[in-house]
Amino acid sequence: MSTAATVARPGQVLADLLPASRVRDIALVAGGAALTGLAAQIAVPVPGSPVPVTGQTFAALLVGTSLGAGRGFLSLALYALVGMAGVPWFAQGGHGAGAPSFGYVLGMILAATVVGALARRGADRSVLRTAGTMVLGSAIIYAVGVPYLAVATGMSATAAIAAGLTPFLLGDALKAALAMGILPTTWKLTNNH
Repeated sequence: MSTAATVARPGQVLADLLPASRVRDIALVAGGAALTGLAAQIAVPVPGSPVPVTGQTFAALLVGTSLGAGRGFLSLALYALVGMAGVPWFAQGGHGAGAPSFGYVLGMILAATVVGALARRGADRSVLRTAGTMVLGSAIIYAVGVPYLAVATGMSATAAIAAGLTPFLLGDALKAALAMGILPTTWKLTNNH
Protein backbone atom coordinates (compact mmCIF):
# COMPACT_ATOMS: atom_id res chain seq x y z
CA MET A 1 0.00 0.00 0.00
CA SER A 2 2.05 2.88 -1.20
CA THR A 3 -0.59 5.43 -2.14
CA ALA A 4 -0.51 8.82 -0.49
CA ALA A 5 -3.83 8.07 1.21
CA THR A 6 -2.37 5.18 3.21
CA VAL A 7 1.04 6.57 4.19
CA ALA A 8 0.84 7.52 7.83
CA ARG A 9 2.71 10.49 9.20
CA PRO A 10 3.28 11.32 12.84
CA GLY A 11 0.18 12.87 14.32
CA GLN A 12 -2.25 10.95 12.14
CA VAL A 13 -5.17 8.80 13.19
CA LEU A 14 -6.72 6.03 11.12
CA ALA A 15 -9.31 8.35 9.56
CA ASP A 16 -6.49 10.51 8.17
CA LEU A 17 -5.47 7.65 5.89
CA LEU A 18 -8.58 8.37 3.81
CA PRO A 19 -8.40 11.12 1.18
CA ALA A 20 -9.02 14.45 2.92
CA SER A 21 -12.16 16.45 2.23
CA ARG A 22 -14.95 18.19 4.08
CA VAL A 23 -17.35 15.50 2.85
CA ARG A 24 -15.09 12.81 4.37
CA ASP A 25 -15.06 14.58 7.71
CA ILE A 26 -18.84 15.08 7.75
CA ALA A 27 -19.37 11.43 6.81
CA LEU A 28 -16.95 10.24 9.51
CA VAL A 29 -18.58 12.38 12.21
CA ALA A 30 -22.10 11.24 11.24
CA GLY A 31 -20.94 7.64 10.84
CA GLY A 32 -19.31 7.65 14.28
CA ALA A 33 -22.52 8.95 15.85
CA ALA A 34 -24.55 6.30 14.03
CA LEU A 35 -22.13 3.53 15.02
CA THR A 36 -22.42 4.57 18.66
CA GLY A 37 -26.22 4.64 18.39
CA LEU A 38 -26.28 1.17 16.85
CA ALA A 39 -23.85 -0.22 19.42
CA ALA A 40 -26.03 1.20 22.21
CA GLN A 41 -28.81 -1.13 21.07
CA ILE A 42 -26.65 -4.10 22.04
CA ALA A 43 -27.82 -3.92 25.64
CA VAL A 44 -27.96 -6.45 28.44
CA PRO A 45 -29.77 -5.40 31.63
CA VAL A 46 -27.77 -5.61 34.85
CA PRO A 47 -29.79 -6.78 37.87
CA GLY A 48 -30.00 -3.99 40.45
CA SER A 49 -28.72 -1.30 38.09
CA PRO A 50 -30.54 1.20 35.87
CA VAL A 51 -27.51 1.06 33.54
CA PRO A 52 -27.25 -1.86 31.08
CA VAL A 53 -24.10 -3.36 29.59
CA THR A 54 -23.90 -2.03 26.02
CA GLY A 55 -21.58 -1.79 23.06
CA GLN A 56 -21.93 1.99 23.31
CA THR A 57 -18.77 2.69 25.32
CA PHE A 58 -16.66 0.50 23.05
CA ALA A 59 -18.00 2.33 20.00
CA ALA A 60 -17.36 5.74 21.58
CA LEU A 61 -13.75 4.87 22.38
CA LEU A 62 -13.21 3.32 18.95
CA VAL A 63 -14.70 6.42 17.29
CA GLY A 64 -12.42 8.69 19.32
CA THR A 65 -9.23 6.78 18.56
CA SER A 66 -10.06 6.29 14.90
CA LEU A 67 -11.24 9.84 14.17
CA GLY A 68 -9.02 11.89 16.46
CA ALA A 69 -9.95 14.43 19.11
CA GLY A 70 -11.83 16.97 16.98
CA ARG A 71 -13.91 14.60 14.90
CA GLY A 72 -14.34 12.26 17.87
CA PHE A 73 -15.71 15.11 19.97
CA LEU A 74 -18.06 16.23 17.17
CA SER A 75 -19.25 12.68 16.55
CA LEU A 76 -20.13 11.97 20.19
CA ALA A 77 -21.59 15.47 20.65
CA LEU A 78 -23.80 14.82 17.61
CA TYR A 79 -24.81 11.47 19.13
CA ALA A 80 -25.75 13.19 22.40
CA LEU A 81 -27.60 16.10 20.77
CA VAL A 82 -29.62 13.91 18.42
CA GLY A 83 -30.53 11.60 21.31
CA MET A 84 -31.54 14.58 23.44
CA ALA A 85 -33.70 15.78 20.53
CA GLY A 86 -35.70 12.55 20.69
CA VAL A 87 -34.03 9.97 18.45
CA PRO A 88 -34.26 6.71 20.44
CA TRP A 89 -30.66 5.59 19.99
CA PHE A 90 -29.35 5.72 23.54
CA ALA A 91 -29.09 2.41 25.40
CA GLN A 92 -32.24 0.28 25.11
CA GLY A 93 -33.88 2.75 22.73
CA GLY A 94 -33.72 5.60 25.22
CA HIS A 95 -33.50 9.30 24.46
CA GLY A 96 -33.42 12.63 26.27
CA ALA A 97 -31.23 13.90 29.08
CA GLY A 98 -33.40 12.63 31.94
CA ALA A 99 -32.22 9.02 32.03
CA PRO A 100 -29.96 8.06 34.95
CA SER A 101 -27.41 6.80 32.43
CA PHE A 102 -27.15 10.09 30.50
CA GLY A 103 -24.00 11.00 32.43
CA TYR A 104 -22.21 8.15 30.68
CA VAL A 105 -23.12 9.74 27.33
CA LEU A 106 -21.59 13.02 28.52
CA GLY A 107 -18.52 11.12 29.70
CA MET A 108 -18.21 9.51 26.26
CA ILE A 109 -17.90 12.94 24.65
CA LEU A 110 -14.96 13.79 26.89
CA ALA A 111 -13.43 10.31 26.59
CA ALA A 112 -13.61 10.31 22.78
CA THR A 113 -11.81 13.65 22.76
CA VAL A 114 -9.05 12.47 25.10
CA VAL A 115 -8.45 9.09 23.44
CA GLY A 116 -8.50 10.84 20.06
CA ALA A 117 -5.77 13.23 21.21
CA LEU A 118 -3.75 10.27 22.50
CA ALA A 119 -4.23 8.40 19.22
CA ARG A 120 -2.67 11.38 17.41
CA ARG A 121 0.39 10.68 19.56
CA GLY A 122 0.46 7.00 18.53
CA ALA A 123 -1.44 5.58 21.50
CA ASP A 124 -3.39 3.19 19.25
CA ARG A 125 -0.43 1.66 17.42
CA SER A 126 0.72 -0.91 19.97
CA VAL A 127 -1.12 -3.35 22.20
CA LEU A 128 0.14 -1.87 25.48
CA ARG A 129 -0.47 1.75 24.53
CA THR A 130 -3.94 0.86 23.24
CA ALA A 131 -4.69 -0.88 26.54
CA GLY A 132 -3.69 2.22 28.51
CA THR A 133 -5.73 4.45 26.21
CA MET A 134 -8.85 2.31 26.60
CA VAL A 135 -8.47 2.15 30.40
CA LEU A 136 -8.12 5.93 30.58
CA GLY A 137 -11.12 6.43 28.27
CA SER A 138 -13.26 4.10 30.38
CA ALA A 139 -12.16 5.85 33.58
CA ILE A 140 -13.25 9.21 32.12
CA ILE A 141 -16.66 7.79 31.21
CA TYR A 142 -17.12 6.49 34.76
CA ALA A 143 -15.81 9.72 36.31
CA VAL A 144 -18.74 11.57 34.71
CA GLY A 145 -21.34 8.78 34.55
CA VAL A 146 -21.23 7.47 38.12
CA PRO A 147 -21.71 10.86 39.86
CA TYR A 148 -24.49 11.71 37.38
CA LEU A 149 -26.13 8.36 38.21
CA ALA A 150 -25.92 9.15 41.93
CA VAL A 151 -27.49 12.60 41.51
CA ALA A 152 -30.17 11.43 39.04
CA THR A 153 -31.29 8.56 41.24
CA GLY A 154 -30.52 9.86 44.72
CA MET A 155 -28.11 6.98 45.32
CA SER A 156 -25.20 7.32 47.71
CA ALA A 157 -21.73 7.36 46.16
CA THR A 158 -21.18 3.78 47.34
CA ALA A 159 -24.48 2.59 45.84
CA ALA A 160 -23.75 4.40 42.56
CA ILE A 161 -20.34 2.73 42.32
CA ALA A 162 -21.91 -0.65 43.07
CA ALA A 163 -24.64 -0.14 40.45
CA GLY A 164 -22.82 1.92 37.83
CA LEU A 165 -19.18 0.83 37.90
CA THR A 166 -18.41 -2.50 39.53
CA PRO A 167 -20.68 -4.71 37.34
CA PHE A 168 -19.09 -3.31 34.17
CA LEU A 169 -15.38 -3.80 34.85
CA LEU A 170 -15.13 -7.28 33.33
CA GLY A 171 -16.97 -6.19 30.19
CA ASP A 172 -14.71 -3.16 29.89
CA ALA A 173 -11.67 -5.41 30.13
CA LEU A 174 -13.05 -7.50 27.26
CA LYS A 175 -13.78 -4.37 25.19
CA ALA A 176 -10.23 -3.12 25.84
CA ALA A 177 -8.84 -6.49 24.73
CA LEU A 178 -10.87 -6.27 21.53
CA ALA A 179 -9.55 -2.75 20.86
CA MET A 180 -6.03 -3.96 21.60
CA GLY A 181 -6.45 -6.42 18.74
CA ILE A 182 -8.29 -4.18 16.27
CA LEU A 183 -6.39 -0.89 16.36
CA PRO A 184 -2.72 -1.99 16.25
CA THR A 185 -3.60 -4.68 13.69
CA THR A 186 -5.26 -2.10 11.44
CA TRP A 187 -2.13 0.05 11.57
CA LYS A 188 0.01 -2.99 10.71
CA LEU A 189 -2.23 -3.86 7.78
CA THR A 190 -1.68 -0.39 6.37
CA ASN A 191 2.09 -0.90 6.78
CA ASN A 192 2.28 2.12 9.07
CA HIS A 193 3.88 1.56 12.44
